Amino acid sequence: MNTSNTQQEKIFQEYKPLLFSIAYSMLGSIMDAEDCMQEAFLQWYTADQQETIDNPKAYLCTLVTRRCIDRLRAAHAQRETYVGLWLPEPLIETADPSYLSELTESLSMAFLLLMEHLSPIERAVFLLRQVFDYDYAEIATIVGKSAENCRQIMHRARRHLPTQSNVSQTPPAQQQQVFTQFLQASINGDMDGLLHVLADEIVLYADSGGKVRAARNPLYGPDHVARYLLGLKQKFLSLFKLAVQPMIINRQPGLVGYLEEALDEKQLLHLELESREYIKQQLSWYQHALKKGEAVFAIVCTCTDTQIQEVDMIVNPEKLRHIPPLNAHDNDTITF
Repeated sequence: MNTSNTQQEKIFQEYKPLLFSIAYSMLGSIMDAEDCMQEAFLQWYTADQQETIDNPKAYLCTLVTRRCIDRLRAAHAQRETYVGLWLPEPLIETADPSYLSELTESLSMAFLLLMEHLSPIERAVFLLRQVFDYDYAEIATIVGKSAENCRQIMHRARRHLPTQSNVSQTPPAQQQQVFTQFLQASINGDMDGLLHVLADEIVLYADSGGKVRAARNPLYGPDHVARYLLGLKQKFLSLFKLAVQPMIINRQPGLVGYLEEALDEKQLLHLELESREYIKQQLSWYQHALKKGEAVFAIVCTCTDTQIQEVDMIVNPEKLRHIPPLNAHDNDTITF
């Protein structure tokens, strides 16, 4: 045995934040990122029993990156048949703190969504170079290409990304202030307040996976986005009592919504037919979420100094399972 089990576990824990951030930024899935990490650890554990691994960090990064590339290639067909828009799973600030230590501001929801423009190998090279600051010789070893080939892939990846791919440098405190204005206007049903805080180039993306109702195409412009948000709030509050908790999601201001009370079958009879059919279709999931205190939506905002440029709404139940349950004692909880 070259390395004891205790030493291996210590080494793995040391590099776990880096490995997770590489996997999550490539896949946009917390569960898949954790699976890739565990698979890499098991392969390293087995290999280290047979031969000396001189550089565990490089070995583990290589294993994780290549597994991510394979998963992205295998998932290509699934993404093509995915119902509606696809967004990354939201990473809550209250998650394992070690996961967040390696995540930079560039791994925002907006940035991760931009990665969808790149092929798996382009994504790997771009992230390793741009986000994790690996040199081309290191990247070449990790992805199994020559250094010159990696330079060409990086150049191609940059051409494939939209010109607005630069990440906002707005200080967190200023982002939070803008988000608070957005939240208050939304809660109060203040159309003018929303129009004031939404940038002219605002875009809203909603990911339902076809499991609940949500916009299946991007919404552009302050008027369309504001009317959609306020209309959604009005329809939802006619069916449920809600609790929302502001949270930091992917290092951006956001909020998570929970059910506090739902309508029963008798109350359903008094609703309009459209709302009645809608709630019947979703009733079992909503009842489960209410019973377990599970999240039913997450909203993340990309903010500038004064306005919001992008709203990402995740309502696909499968992408919300890892979010902590409702904390009724949280002083920041807002109910309505």
